[in-house]
Amino acid sequence: MALSPLKGAAREALLPAVLTAGLGLVTLPVWLFASPTVETFWSEILVRIVLVTGFYIFIGNSGVFAFGHVAFACIGGYAAAWLSMNPMFKQIMLTGLPGPVQAMQLSPWAGVAAAAAMAALVALVVGAAIVRLSDIAASIATFAFLVVVNRIYSNWDSVTGGVAPLTNIPQFGSIWPTFFFAAAALCVAYLFQRSRWGLMLRASRDDDVAALATGISVYRMRLAAFVLSAAVMGAGGAVYTYFLGILTVDVFYMGLTFLMLVMLVVGGAESLTGVVAGVVAVSTVAQLLRMAEQGVEIGGATFALPLGLQEISLGIFMVLVLVYRSDGITRGRELPLPGFLKSAADAR
Repeated sequence: MALSPLKGAAREALLPAVLTAGLGLVTLPVWLFASPTVETFWSEILVRIVLVTGFYIFIGNSGVFAFGHVAFACIGGYAAAWLSMNPMFKQIMLTGLPGPVQAMQLSPWAGVAAAAAMAALVALVVGAAIVRLSDIAASIATFAFLVVVNRIYSNWDSVTGGVAPLTNIPQFGSIWPTFFFAAAALCVAYLFQRSRWGLMLRASRDDDVAALATGISVYRMRLAAFVLSAAVMGAGGAVYTYFLGILTVDVFYMGLTFLMLVMLVVGGAESLTGVVAGVVAVSTVAQLLRMAEQGVEIGGATFALPLGLQEISLGIFMVLVLVYRSDGITRGRELPLPGFLKSAADAR
């Protein structure tokens, strides 16, 4: 028997809950029993989920690859640092900041909210021009925006500290805030993709000519996704900054861009489940390669991979995934729900 639309929607609504529960089932024992090294590794995975979700909101729904979204993470990260650092440090080291910002010291939670708002505001201005371009031109324009932001933040010494690291940044002090923001990002992405705006944007991704013929404003849909994804990226940049406790401009540049895109493509750029799968899979492979670069002791002898092999191996890993699964590990599909959850949803 075919499910009614209401029952089908009820089943789909369980997706973010199932993904969040899965992350929680790993986070709890890591918090209770794992070593600090493992807890740091899992916290970094949760932070990456926020960032890759920001990529997914725009790329996955619009089909336009944005190579410069890490710029919004940079904007958010520095905004969070400016608002949360010790006022005395800012008055000495960041003399170009406005007086009210120098005197302000918000909590990390408020800093994440402010970072998301600032990134969204910048995206609204920049995106108004970028999303009017064709797919390839828009991709190149976002990359150019990333380069511009990096150059500005690298040379604006009185405001960003230039290439010198910013310290005295507070940290969350627990794994649970990163889990909360990862879960929140997944919920935001799901609500958008199931909203009227998200459905229209996905329709334009599949056939933009047909979408325009039905009266869908592709420009407005893409701009909405661009701004929302930038807000999530800004929040992710702030969470990453509070996770590290130190900030340099090169953290949010080519290396992070490449890594986030690899995670999205490997997992499956057209599904939210692919975000989680890609982040976990690529992070695990990268960690194993990092350990191999540091050296593994076998029988009294130490064997180490050449430095720099991690990036090469990740590139090869992405190529292999694309060859054998061109649409990612999840094939662009969402996580199938367990039988008891399907029954509970169908009964609604």
